[in-house]
Amino acid sequence: MHRRHFLKNTTPVLLLLTNGKLMYRSLSELASTRNKVKFRFAVASDGHFGEPKTTWESNYTSIIQHINQQHKQSRLHTCIINGDIIHNDPAMLPLAKQQLDQLKMPYYVTQGNHDRVNEEVWRKTWNMPFNHSFVKDKQVFLLATTSNEKGDFLCPDLDWMRAQLEKYKKAPNVFIAIHITPVKWTEYGVDCPEFIDLLKDYKNVRCVFNGHDHDQDDMKEREGIPFLFDSHIGGSWGTAYKGFRMVEVMDDNTVATYILNPDAKMNEHLLPERKAGVPVPVIPSIP
Repeated sequence: MHRRHFLKNTTPVLLLLTNGKLMYRSLSELASTRNKVKFRFAVASDGHFGEPKTTWESNYTSIIQHINQQHKQSRLHTCIINGDIIHNDPAMLPLAKQQLDQLKMPYYVTQGNHDRVNEEVWRKTWNMPFNHSFVKDKQVFLLATTSNEKGDFLCPDLDWMRAQLEKYKKAPNVFIAIHITPVKWTEYGVDCPEFIDLLKDYKNVRCVFNGHDHDQDDMKEREGIPFLFDSHIGGSWGTAYKGFRMVEVMDDNTVATYILNPDAKMNEHLLPERKAGVPVPVIPSIP
């Protein structure tokens, strides 16, 4: 059976097992065995607030309502807005913040290539620098810029990232959010081999969240590290729907993640812990 047809019609959960094997389980099979969720958060990107000839105002209103509804149903500890919050015009940044301030949970932001302001403006608006980290309930988040005021596509700052990974090397989980895809899988990605080499040695890095590629909403893998895309919440191109990603950390430290589009669940994955010395399968991309 064609894999995309299989995914569409049976809604499987992809299990990345610690013994290096790969298998699928249905949502119904998983539901009977899933343990308690101890930490839950959302990741959304690419709102492009102010982009001409788009419905940017209603896009923001809709997604904020949907994320808040998820929070009302099952508490979200935090939300990550992973870049391209605005569309080039710096005057839109405070207006976008007014919209995002309607989120009912703490939220954090990364800079995308269309967030074309300097770090002073960014810090004044969000009360956080371009590169920053935070910890909630022992879950570590590293949020790094991959652009600048000119909108260039860049790799993350390796010195900053290395220092943070060392600082939190004993944490149970590290989640990384960057806007630009750091592997040239996509038309708009960039190759960052030194970044990948750095991450592969820190087994508590559970995954990397990417924005930027509006037409991507699933997972890719490099050196055993899952790279997760979240579609888009705005903009003039991409998937036919506008959605965001949900992430759940279980009591046994398994991570489940899926897309809300924004009403239906899609592309669910389970991410067991990465273990040193354990071979990791290369997951072929879905045609």
